[in-house]
Amino acid sequence: MSGHSKWATTKHRKGAVDKARGKLFAKLIRQVEVAAREGGGDVNANATLRAMFTKARDASVPLDTIERAIKRGTGELEGVRYEAVSYEGYAPSGVALIVECLTDNRNRTGPDIRSLFSRNGGSMAEPGSVAWQFDRKGVVVLPKSVGEDELMAVALDAGADDLSEDGPDWILTASPSQLHTLKSALEAANFPVESADLEMVPNTKVEIDTESSARRVLKLIEVLEDHDDVQNVWSNVDIADEILESVEI
Repeated sequence: MSGHSKWATTKHRKGAVDKARGKLFAKLIRQVEVAAREGGGDVNANATLRAMFTKARDASVPLDTIERAIKRGTGELEGVRYEAVSYEGYAPSGVALIVECLTDNRNRTGPDIRSLFSRNGGSMAEPGSVAWQFDRKGVVVLPKSVGEDELMAVALDAGADDLSEDGPDWILTASPSQLHTLKSALEAANFPVESADLEMVPNTKVEIDTESSARRVLKLIEVLEDHDDVQNVWSNVDIADEILESVEI
C-alpha cells in the first residue's frame, strides 16, 4: 500500500554508519536554519522546523548548535542565507529522482547537479515532469517485533493513514502535519521507533531486477547525496532485497 522505498530505509541505516558526522551535521543544521526562516522559530507552531529539530537531535547534533541555527534562520544571528531548490531527473532504467538542495548560490549548484546526472548515466528533466509522481508524507519506520494489531490501534488514533511491510519493518505514513503527533504517540506507547521523517513517497515504482542495473542507479544516488548542497534524493526505485544486499557501491 505504501510507496516507501526499500532503498530509503537502507539508506537511513547506512547513513548512520557511513556518513562523516561533520558533513551530516552541516546538512541537518542547514535544514533547521531554512525551516526557521520560512516558518518562524517556534517549534510548536512550525511543523517543518519541529521535524527538522527532531531529526537533528536524533542524529546527536548538540542542542546549542540547533538553537543557533534557528536564530540564524529568524535573523537573530547573522549567517549565510540559503534557499531551497529542487531538481528533477531520471537515473538509468527510467528511475525518477527528485534532488532537494539548500544552496547559497544557484549558479553553482544547478550546473553541479546537471553534471553529476550526465556523468553517471542519468538526465535532468524539466521542473514538474517528475514531481507529480511523488507525494510528501510523514514516514515512520518500526521493527516487525511490534504486533500489527497493537500498532494499528495506536497509529490510527494518532493520524496514520497507511501501514505496510518492508522486509523486517513496518512502514507507517501520515500527512506531514501529523508526523510529530504520530511519533509522539508511538513513543508514549513504548514502541521502538527506528526513524521518523518527512519523505517524498512515490505513487508508482520502477522495479530493478538485475545487479548491474541496481548498481548504476544507486551509484547516481550516492554521488548526488555526497554533494554538499544536496539534502535529500528521493526515488521511485524498487530493488529486490537479495539484489540490494549484493550491491556494494
